[in-house]
Amino acid sequence: MKIYHKIFKKPWPYWVGGIILALLNILMLSITGSAWKVTTGFLFWGAGILEKVGFAPNKWYYFAAYNNGLKDGQSFFMNTYTVINFAVIIGALLAVLWASEFKWKKIKSFRQLGFALLGGILMGYGTRLSFGCNIGAYFSAIPSFSLHGWVFGIFMFVGAAIGCKILYKYLL
Repeated sequence: MKIYHKIFKKPWPYWVGGIILALLNILMLSITGSAWKVTTGFLFWGAGILEKVGFAPNKWYYFAAYNNGLKDGQSFFMNTYTVINFAVIIGALLAVLWASEFKWKKIKSFRQLGFALLGGILMGYGTRLSFGCNIGAYFSAIPSFSLHGWVFGIFMFVGAAIGCKILYKYLL
């Protein structure tokens, strides 16, 4: 029971989490042939929904120019990125459940909800413009010795600092 408490109930040191994430990133690269990406899966889900309601996103320039970004036999819903995203979501849920940290929170105000939705939409749009989120453009880029990962990281921290100032000024 002591090991269970240490593994599932107590917080892990950051270095342990970093090593585990690095090893999982290496494992995923060796299995799938692609670095860890998150927003591409969400892009495919959106395109799949649009396809179901009658649009043809696979004919749009973005998908045509990048060969849909899908491997042979994959669709917008059945692809590597969907499996990875579901694994991350389920893993996060299991982590908070095992640590007894899961709780429903009441929405404080509709203004806060509006800002959260607007921020999420802008972040999602920005990740597609930059062809990646902090996982693909930062976490997977720096270990690959890519200069763009370091540039992304610097501006990510600058953006976070500016966002915190805005948050404190207007919402708190």
